[in-house]
Amino acid sequence: MRVLIDNARRQQAEPSTTPQGESMGDRTGDRTIPESSQTATRFLLGDGGIPTATAETHDWLTRNGAEQRLEVARVPFSAMDRWSFQPEDGRLAHESGRFFSIEGLHVRTNFGWRRDWIQPIIVQPEIGFLGLIVKEFDGVLHVLAQAKAEPGNINAVQLSPTLQATRSNYTGVHRGSKVRFIEYFNGTRPSRILVDVLQSEQGAWFLRKRNRNMVVEVFDDLPEHPNFRWLTVAQLRAMLHHDNVVNMDLRTVLACVPTAVERDRADDVLARLPEGSFQARLLHSFIGAGTPANNMNSLLSWISDVRARREFVQRGRPLPDIERSGWIRRDDGIEHEEKKYFDVFGVTVATSDREVNSWMQPLLSPANNGLLALLVKDIGGTLHALVQLRTEAGGMDVAELAPTVHCQPDNYADAPEEFRPAYVDYVLNVPRSQVRYDAWHSEEGGRFYRNENRYMLIEVPADFDASAAPDHRWMTFDQITYLLGHSHYVNIQLRSIIACASAVYTRTAG
Repeated sequence: MRVLIDNARRQQAEPSTTPQGESMGDRTGDRTIPESSQTATRFLLGDGGIPTATAETHDWLTRNGAEQRLEVARVPFSAMDRWSFQPEDGRLAHESGRFFSIEGLHVRTNFGWRRDWIQPIIVQPEIGFLGLIVKEFDGVLHVLAQAKAEPGNINAVQLSPTLQATRSNYTGVHRGSKVRFIEYFNGTRPSRILVDVLQSEQGAWFLRKRNRNMVVEVFDDLPEHPNFRWLTVAQLRAMLHHDNVVNMDLRTVLACVPTAVERDRADDVLARLPEGSFQARLLHSFIGAGTPANNMNSLLSWISDVRARREFVQRGRPLPDIERSGWIRRDDGIEHEEKKYFDVFGVTVATSDREVNSWMQPLLSPANNGLLALLVKDIGGTLHALVQLRTEAGGMDVAELAPTVHCQPDNYADAPEEFRPAYVDYVLNVPRSQVRYDAWHSEEGGRFYRNENRYMLIEVPADFDASAAPDHRWMTFDQITYLLGHSHYVNIQLRSIIACASAVYTRTAG
């Protein structure tokens, strides 16, 4: 069993090498992105397939959580320092004009149950960094994970990327201390880029929000800090088997790592798992070793066709206009009259280990838990995932690929039968024998308060018929991760499930 390496300096006796044997000790200034298959091979083979324990990481998070003070209390909007409703349009905004605001949005579409409505939405036009630093120690690829406390987190402290910062934060609008390790992502310190792509965030609650998802390889001896720890890739993926431990931002970055390995290394990767097991068949689909039911050109044409046919109009409206769609705005919060969807309220936050020690802000709190399920099926000897094209109020490009089931089921309790989400009842009643992954994960705690969703991976039988859902298609996992190398194709919920699926083929030892 591999032992977690805490002290990076102990591992610097010899220069690291790539899987091809090329020394990288003299390439500290190289920011060229290598072939994605090389990165995929290093991420999948770096740990040698040794079963991975998680107890030590849990102990570190527990100790860290006890040391990081985090106090969150709800406050009226009128008591929020430096935040106020603006006289010209009623939006709730910070006096600096930065960070984010709560505004009104009018949406009109020709798809779905609700086709014309007004709602509150988070407007955050800044593009932030979600960045993960990686480094080789003794030929084993490690990631630098952060134990980060967020005001909306379940469990307070969760595993986060090395860097998780908005533009307002890393440019110092908060008047706090410098964001750690930003220099390896903005080009001021040498690093090698492995992943770099803009990805969307929750389209139901953000207006056209994007973040820059990055993985960079460093060659420096990084300063130690109690909130940061080197984990192997397998250790990180194994933590995804546990509820509310790996935060949303780390899941999305992990999902963006390519998975199609170099052809001459495919057998080495598959040899780690028992032949014919679900884990081996899943990994087979991830690394691009199988034959897809739909080629990429036909899938891209399907996406373009849906985006062209689906009417989707977004218009900003004064925040008070939300009352036309059943929203109630009071000093203690904003909520829907049917107790559905979400609430917005103010909080005051005090913490011992952030760039600033105290602040106030609004948070969005969903009215009920979400269900995010991906159905998978063996087609022609290759596992495929059933994805849908989903349109959300604040989306960037009409529709993005989403899990098979993506909803808050309670919101559809009174919906006409024809508008209930496809396959939601199948998932809610599926036998446990078909469930391959099942865990609860919370979403980004910097904007959402205790937002918890159930993530599931379910294998369906060979005779499962998906023809009744025209907005769904079968894709291999390799095809999905290929599109993750591009912007505006895969929504954040499907990215989270892709990250969770990587935990399924990671062997754990407790």
